[in-house]
Amino acid sequence: MKEIEKIFNFIVEIEKLKNVHRKTKPVGLERFENSAEHSWHVCLCALMFKDYANENININRVIKMLLIHDLGEIDAGDTIIYKSETPEVKEAETKGVKRVFALLPAEIKDEYLALWYEFEAGETPDSKYAKAIDRIPPLLHNIHGNGHSWNTHNITKEKVFSVNSKIKEASASIWQSIEAKLNEAISKGDLK
Repeated sequence: MKEIEKIFNFIVEIEKLKNVHRKTKPVGLERFENSAEHSWHVCLCALMFKDYANENININRVIKMLLIHDLGEIDAGDTIIYKSETPEVKEAETKGVKRVFALLPAEIKDEYLALWYEFEAGETPDSKYAKAIDRIPPLLHNIHGNGHSWNTHNITKEKVFSVNSKIKEASASIWQSIEAKLNEAISKGDLK
């Protein structure tokens, strides 16, 4: 029973992800997305695009990674992807995710912490795919929202392409489609 109580405490704690607001707005809405919505959205994206992965992937492991990948934001907050790869941001997220997973029974904690580290490293087929899919919803939010987040944060087309072209490492066909959409956004003046 003690382990069940620990899991209940974890489940209650991760509710806080619903109050972490991201830098993009869901398509057709004026409010900002929260990180819990993002986790749900990327999981559905992963399921829908799984047949387009360059390598064989284990979709169950990918879904687990995507469900937990932003839990460190409960403590660290959200940082736009174009500014998130700093040692300070990574340290804060790591500290936060360790704190949250420490609520779980040891065996579960160890499993999910290892998955989180695998996602962060982005070196296995599963984690490459998960990281690629994680980039898609914010791109679509901007593509279908007149580049709102790109323009608010002065994100250049060069930066968008350099950060997101890594999608092709996980799925060349998805990147080809995204690249075409980004070029349309440049033509419309939404991405400068």
